[in-house]
Amino acid sequence: MSPALRIVVWMSLSLAAPVPLALSAEGKADPARMEYFESKVRPLLANHCQGCHGPEKQKAGLRLDSRAALARGGDSGPVVQPGNPEASRLIEAVRYGGDVQMPPKRKLADAEIDVLSQWIKMGAEWPESATQTRPPAAAAAPVISAEDRAFWSFQPIRDLSPPAVKDKSWPRSEIDRFVLATLEEKGLKPVAQADKRALIRRATFDLTGLPPTVDEIDAFLADRAPEAFARVIDRLLASPHYGERWGRHWLDVARYGEDQAHTFEARVYPNGYRYRDWVVKALNADMPYDRFVSLQIAGDLLDGPDRDDRLAATGYFALGPVYYGGAVYDELDDRVDTLCRGFLGLTVACARCHDHKFDPIPQQDYYSLTGVFSSTRYEEYPQAPPEAVTRYDESQAKIKAKTGDVNKQRKALNEAKSDGDKAKAKDELKKAQQELDKLKKEAPPKYPFIHGLAEGKSIANMRVHLRGNPANLGAEAPRRFLAVLSAENQSPFREGSGRLELARAIASPQNPLTARVLVNRVWAQHVGRGLVATPSNFGKLGERPSHPALLDYLASRFIASGWSLKALHRTIMLSATYQLAAANNAHNATVDADNVWLWRANRRRLEVEAWRDAMLAVSGQLDPRLGGPSANLNAAENRSRTIYGAVSRHNLDGLLRLFDFPDPNITSDKRTITTVPLQQLFVLNSPFLERQAHGLAGRLTANASEPDAERIRRAYLLLYGRPARDREVALGIAYLAGGGDGPPRWERYAQALLASNEFLYVD
Repeated sequence: MSPALRIVVWMSLSLAAPVPLALSAEGKADPARMEYFESKVRPLLANHCQGCHGPEKQKAGLRLDSRAALARGGDSGPVVQPGNPEASRLIEAVRYGGDVQMPPKRKLADAEIDVLSQWIKMGAEWPESATQTRPPAAAAAPVISAEDRAFWSFQPIRDLSPPAVKDKSWPRSEIDRFVLATLEEKGLKPVAQADKRALIRRATFDLTGLPPTVDEIDAFLADRAPEAFARVIDRLLASPHYGERWGRHWLDVARYGEDQAHTFEARVYPNGYRYRDWVVKALNADMPYDRFVSLQIAGDLLDGPDRDDRLAATGYFALGPVYYGGAVYDELDDRVDTLCRGFLGLTVACARCHDHKFDPIPQQDYYSLTGVFSSTRYEEYPQAPPEAVTRYDESQAKIKAKTGDVNKQRKALNEAKSDGDKAKAKDELKKAQQELDKLKKEAPPKYPFIHGLAEGKSIANMRVHLRGNPANLGAEAPRRFLAVLSAENQSPFREGSGRLELARAIASPQNPLTARVLVNRVWAQHVGRGLVATPSNFGKLGERPSHPALLDYLASRFIASGWSLKALHRTIMLSATYQLAAANNAHNATVDADNVWLWRANRRRLEVEAWRDAMLAVSGQLDPRLGGPSANLNAAENRSRTIYGAVSRHNLDGLLRLFDFPDPNITSDKRTITTVPLQQLFVLNSPFLERQAHGLAGRLTANASEPDAERIRRAYLLLYGRPARDREVALGIAYLAGGGDGPPRWERYAQALLASNEFLYVD
């Protein structure tokens, strides 16, 4: 990189640095930041900081239990500079970067330090209304009022008929009548339908994450039948690539990863891919969603023909983050959070330290669910005959015992005084080391196994942690489902840990949240925005549904269809709403610039997986094989789909990190979209782009007698699904005729085509 370019990049990144924010005043807090504080920051401060810097002790004059105390700081002044973690002494202390090292007994895990850093970067939000100045009384039984139950998302799903509309010619489906009724009410009109080229490209990326082939486009253009697009949808839903595309969407929710964020005593998941492959397989088979949910919560407790599949499904929890130092309550919190955000769209983990400040979720409800998971254990289930397991375990026991001998002999050598004793100890150490090496060489490899869940050796309720402090216990919390979603006389769980009963409660058609949340996730992936714009928060801090009647209509039909995801896709995609063009309308844009009322399609940028896979596909390099162990995405020989790349919580692949892949430590409901200089530098300089450009150029120039003009036209059809314009052909010919050093002109031209926005975006 040239010095001038380094300066440009440095200036770009500097300009993008966060602006320091003031501590939020009461009533001014941002909902997302408040949620982050309550679910992540407050428990961390309560568990690790407030024992020495709370209401009873204030070492160095510092309290960390209220917004006012945080702003005041300690004897040496404020310890937090909102918006700037690097300048905050609190971060320096927890990183052990100076003379003050906190907490003094054990350094926080890297993930915990990251939580504090991110909190300060976001402005050190601390809602005053959530501050408690004294511990709450022992938890009483949850009391849920009629007003609590009246909130929209807790109401039963309504079986609604579509409303009447004025323009009866536009709707193609019942979905369209719900949408058009709102548009007419707002004085808006939908734009025209997308052309067939745009439509097949949109649908193919939506359902498979790959571009349509030229033959597929031509076949669709030639099919004049009214059901032509329905045939395209059915073909795509039958493709094995459907499960790969939608499996990756679900893995975001499941915060799928194959290791831990820390490096000390880190559990790794070498067979984590079995859960990933189970998800792909289940979606391809159109497994009913209620079964899909139940297996992930309690697959080991359910009946079914395929034991391995049922066990692999519990990877939803079994592959979760494990925190260094035995922070078991943080691990339980992760499971409650992933369960409730993922399946119910509720931020139940905000009730870890106190009753939820916004939703009717008492603290006791949180510990009722935590008790279910504390009565559950991580298990590695063998996929091998018992004798193979015994042989491996015996060999490992011998290695462990011999390792003890080696350590014993090494200690004897270090403690030996005379030359004779040293020589003897040295011989014994050498002998023990040779025997250990032999045992390791002869040891059989570990048998195949599945990372899963099992019932705990101890089944018990938890007690409420007052203010989130495990040393300050309140009332016992019976294991049971959330009170607001249960009958007033709800009974505790009685079957083991309660996971099976929990699965039944979540997957029940009477539960108003499960179907709504899933339907909304699918809608958001197809349309670019959910009917509820906060897909994992259907509580009071979440957005209200833009089309509540449509949401209930889709949820009720989803349940009636047998919880079929493929039927849901078909219903949405056959609507005129889905098939709108991504075109502008000046009047509509003035009234509804964000397209909340769905008067047009949303132009969307491909996620990193679809973008990478599409480049492999058009360059002729894509390996279409499904499943198997994860591979390094940086390896030059890796031509598999991106879903099969290794996902590390500790060291996420650079390509994934650069292009907005979600943090695999936490459940994610939607991707952020950033545009930064380093992304363009990747496009210009990455070996991966160069390999795909080389492959694409080779594919386009395979016929030596074909004119460049025809090759260019073929490139546009292959990459963008449309004919090249005369001007584009002329520009390409002019460029290819030029000279210059470096890679062949066709490779440079192919890289420019791959780097274009038209390839990256879908209309």
